[in-house]
Amino acid sequence: MGKRKKSSRKPAPTRKKVPLDTTFTCLFCHHDNSVTVKLDRKDGVAQLVCKVCGQSFQSKVNHLTEPIDIYSEWIDAADYAAKEEERRSQRRPTASSSRARPVGPPSVGSDEE
Repeated sequence: MGKRKKSSRKPAPTRKKVPLDTTFTCLFCHHDNSVTVKLDRKDGVAQLVCKVCGQSFQSKVNHLTEPIDIYSEWIDAADYAAKEEERRSQRRPTASSSRARPVGPPSVGSDEE
């Protein structure tokens, strides 16, 4: 058999939603609360701008996107760009041919003119 329902049961306390940050620290100039994120859900675009150094970033937005998501995407994009730049700088320059060209004037029997 089931239990009887208590008539004086108190409702569960509601949890307060903690608001998420909308201003962040800049990755490039390291100023606190200098980066702001503006979400334009109608156009589906988010704009991130640093007030101090002018660094900016744009990303696509959906109905679930929050400013912290755009800031995280910016961090990921900056890390990826830094790694790609490092990879490019570590590559050896390729030579145009495997043999060295003669420095002096061409010899009589060569096909160079």
